[in-house]
Formats: sequence, structure tokens, C-alpha cells
Amino acid sequence: MATICTRRDFLGQVGAMALLLSKPTGLRAGRSAKRPNIIFLLSDDQRYNAMGCMDNPVIKTPNMDKLATDGMVFDNHYNTTAICMASRACIMTGMHEYKTGCNFTYGPVRPEVFARSYPVLLRKAGYRTGFAGKFGFAVTSEPKANLWHREEGMPIDQFDWWAGWWGQGSYNTAENKYLQKYAAKYPHVTRALGAGGQDFIRQSKDRDRPFCLSISFKAPHGPVKPDPEFDGMYDRAAFPREKNFGHKAAEHLPTQAKSGRQYLRLGKAWLKSSDLLARYYQQIYGIDVAIGMIRDELHRQGVADNTVIIYTTDNGYFCGAHAMGGKVLPYEEGSRAPLIIYDPRHTSSGAKRRSAALTANIDIAPTILNLAGLPIPQNMDGRTLLPVLDKPSVQVRESLLLTQVWGPRETHALAVVSPRWKYIYWMFGDHDMSPAEELYNMQTDRFELTNEAKNPLCKAALTQMRTLYDKHVEQWKKDCVPDYRYRVYGRLADRNILWSDKTFPKQ
Repeated sequence: MATICTRRDFLGQVGAMALLLSKPTGLRAGRSAKRPNIIFLLSDDQRYNAMGCMDNPVIKTPNMDKLATDGMVFDNHYNTTAICMASRACIMTGMHEYKTGCNFTYGPVRPEVFARSYPVLLRKAGYRTGFAGKFGFAVTSEPKANLWHREEGMPIDQFDWWAGWWGQGSYNTAENKYLQKYAAKYPHVTRALGAGGQDFIRQSKDRDRPFCLSISFKAPHGPVKPDPEFDGMYDRAAFPREKNFGHKAAEHLPTQAKSGRQYLRLGKAWLKSSDLLARYYQQIYGIDVAIGMIRDELHRQGVADNTVIIYTTDNGYFCGAHAMGGKVLPYEEGSRAPLIIYDPRHTSSGAKRRSAALTANIDIAPTILNLAGLPIPQNMDGRTLLPVLDKPSVQVRESLLLTQVWGPRETHALAVVSPRWKYIYWMFGDHDMSPAEELYNMQTDRFELTNEAKNPLCKAALTQMRTLYDKHVEQWKKDCVPDYRYRVYGRLADRNILWSDKTFPKQ
């Protein structure tokens, strides 16, 4: 049966000015005057449903699930670029990749850009700031410098407390310089990060200023090396395959989508072994334990009632969906992410609320600044999510741009997602392939199994999403950084220019 796709998808105009600096109306009596502590927790490569509260019946994540019960779960959260370096820069600055100019093979975050990131702005406003774990990008004025994997590329002096690392770091705690003192008790780095967080909370308790702690876990990023403390926890587990698992679920995808390592190389291991999923889940359980450590410490120090906790990931992971591994591509498993916000001061805490609002990693920085009572810089593309905490049915945007301009040029694409639809434009063309379009109904086909782009009954929806896409591309052309090839992509992504008139840069 054909899908009926004629209903208009526009959500109406969002009150942008009202969202620039919102105050939550649901704060408990007496709580609004005191600035909250803020803890931001970030996992690495955790797909959107890799936690129990996201309807996963197998995975064990009791502390994540408790956090979800206490706070609010966001069911339509995305990373605007689904790869760690770019995503982390987007999170801290609240800007799209084309404005940060930061990704692998492109460039670092410049100091003047990082100066408007949430950690720096909070510190200037009197917060005690701390960072632990994988930082993931460099901050330098040298445009060509590849310093993300070197200590001199880290903005250590921009934090009051630092236990971070450069590059990918190591699961062996002893190999991470600023966490070595935890190695004897916590040889695996995931729980060591929990211990570091506890120390920061203890050190911050008696100071006369609020704190903001950001912890970026390495897990469950490869190489797969879970904490042996939890070996055997999934020995008898059965892992049912989802609807879009395997090669059959990739038959309808365009050639471009299957031209990168996600399909050609990384997916093979996921199709062969269920043990890989068990170890992936075991790594996530280590994060769950660390979350429990941190929340326990907040209660011990008597600051839990005034500490907001935000949990999300830098990108998703395919785990065999569409026969793929890795992330990067703008399908759900690559770009969609879990997001939980718990504000114990809010009257809705403990109400088990969920929101279908369309949210993004670029919303984290504005939300944190808003929680601290600070203005949101006009350069930020993200929106504060505090209105959603007050009213889960609120939408903060009508559509969102997803960016993929890294890696093999055949895989380069821009996508636009709305609460009902996702439109993907694969911009590359040559004598073997032409630029391709995909259109998926996010309400009836979340596994992206039926491309509706050529369905005549979806013509109105396709036209609508093309229009939204064109608007995002024009915004890209207007706002992108002048270097690192982003201006070139304003032209390459323009679907109204023939691919034969375009020249793709080498990566």
C-alpha cells in the first residue's frame, strides 16, 4: 500500500526571540534565584537506542534509566555532524560545522571561536569549570595545524580543573596523563572518569561559586575493550536483529551511501558476530556505572538538588543497520542520539516525561548558558531547550540540517530532517552515478526502509523538503567560514546546479 504523503509538515513559526533567553517556568519555589551546578556527560559512538529507556529490552543501563525517569527524554535528538571531532566542536560552540570550520582533514577551532564556547563563557561568569576525558579537537590559531592529538592543542588553561586527553586516548587509565592517579583502583578509564568526576565535585562543594563539569567518555568507541570487571554480563543474552539489519535493508540505498568504509568494511564484523554487540553494550554499562558514581557523590556532598545533569553522545553507530558499521552518514543510526536532561529544581522532575521536539547537539551550549542565566550569543545556531522542559509538546525548530562532507567524496551529503520527514541529497555525480535523493517518513518508517522520493503520492512532501533543504544551503553559503573548502560545498550541495558543472575537491 502506498504511503499517503500530502499533509503539510510545517510546524508554524517558532517564537525565535522568546527562545533566545528563556527562563523555565516550572522551577520549584525558592530555586530560581540560585544558579545551578551543571554536569554535562558525553559518550562516544552510542547509538540512539543503546539504553533501556529507549525501548531496548536487552541492554542493562540502570543509572541511565533512572536519570531518564528523573528527568526528560528527548526522542528526536540528532548530531548535526555525526563524527566525533566536528560534533564535539558543535556541542561546545553551539554552531554548525560549516561555521566552526572544524573536522578531520579540515581545520581546528580557532581561539576566538572557542572564546564563545559554553565552558569559557561560564567560567567568565563565575563558574568553576572542569573537563575530563576525550576532548576531541584542537584549539589553535594555526589554520593547518593538526594538533587534536597533541597536548599543545588542548585548551587546558581555559578550565579550572583538567583531567582530559588529546587524540583518542586509551582505555588503560595509566596511559592517560591526567588520570594516572586513579589507575590502581580503576585500571579501565571509564570508571576512572567517574572517580575524577567525584573528586571535582568534592573540591567544588565548599567554594562560593557554582560549577560546570564536562566529562567525555571514550566508551563505547573502538577498539572494543570493555572493563573486565563486567565480563560475562551478557553471556546468556539474546540479541534480536532489528528490521533494517543486514544487506537486504541496504538494497534500496543509492550507490553513494555504499561507497564508504561504513558499508564496504566496517559493517562486515557486525554482520558476523553477536559477541561484538555484547561487548559494545558492556562498554556502555561501564559508563552507566560511572554515572552512578557521579550521582552518588552529588548526594554525599549535598548538592544533588541544585545540579542539572545532561547526558548525550557525539554521534550514533550503525551496529549492522543497512549492513553498516561506524557512523558519519545521515541515516538514523549514524546521526540520531540519546538525550536526557534532568533538572531537579523543576516541578516535572520524576514525572517520566518525554518530548518529540526536534533537537540537536548545537542546542547543548545554548541550553547550558540559559540554565546559568547567561545570554545566548547571536553566533550560536542552536536553541535553548528550557521551553521544552516546561512543555514537552513545544517545538524549537521546523527542520534541522545534517552535514556529511568528510571522507570519500562519493559519500558527501546534506540532509534535512523535520518531525515528519527526512530528505537526503547525495551531491556526488560522475559517469557511474548521478546525484541521488532519498525521502523517508519519520513517523511510519523510522528504520528508513522505503525511499519515498519517487512516490507520486509523496510529491508534496518532496517539494516541501526540497524547499527546506534549499534554505539551509543558502544559509550555509551566507555563514560558512571562508576557508577549509566550506565555501566550495555551498556550490556542491546546491541541487539546482548540474553535477557536470561541479568539481569535487580531493580529501
